[in-house]
Amino acid sequence: MKLKRLIPVAILLLLMLAVYLLGLHELITYESLKEHRNTLKGLVNSHPYLAPFIYIVVYAISTSLSIPGGALLSIFGGFLFPQPYSTLFVVIGATIGATAIFLIAKTSVGEGLREKAGPRLQKMRKGFQENAANYLLFLRLVPLFPFWLVNLAPAFFGVSLVTFIWTTVVGIIPGSFVLTQAGVGLDAIFASGEAFTISAIFNNQIKIALAALGLFALLPVAIKKMRKPHD
Repeated sequence: MKLKRLIPVAILLLLMLAVYLLGLHELITYESLKEHRNTLKGLVNSHPYLAPFIYIVVYAISTSLSIPGGALLSIFGGFLFPQPYSTLFVVIGATIGATAIFLIAKTSVGEGLREKAGPRLQKMRKGFQENAANYLLFLRLVPLFPFWLVNLAPAFFGVSLVTFIWTTVVGIIPGSFVLTQAGVGLDAIFASGEAFTISAIFNNQIKIALAALGLFALLPVAIKKMRKPHD
């Protein structure tokens, strides 16, 4: 039974290996979009229902396999689809992919890790469970933590599926909007020949705003701690 639990993890690792060996991750680049932008725009205009579905599936697979380039995929979405649909498609795809990783980790290795956890980790697990929604919202809102790590940690701490899903949806909306909105202006960048960097999108003002939202999500936790000084 323990070996059977590891089958989903083995499949996921094999798929990751296949992606990197085949070089599929190299397709998610700014240069690739620039080269094929007219073709992609034509496909979206010709298939208004199929194109969003394919985009969501690609985004979900990319997220579940932890392929680098999620930010670029979001920008591509803003380039291909109008607001607010581009943000919606990104949120749906990212949530599906994140949930897949969460479920695999939770059912395959999460239980074993929780059983072997020491008292310090058990205490951390208890605190995480008591404030799961606040912690997850903070981790999603502040763009300092790898997306794949935030998908795995809740599984190890026994967070419920419902809490994981709704905090993921709510928490990634601001960042998804910023990235897709940046994609709206790619045509002008292509025409001007200017250099493009994601760091220019997430400037200090955006980072401060997202950090403020993250700290706001932790405010109820701080209030609870203040009311229980003995803890």
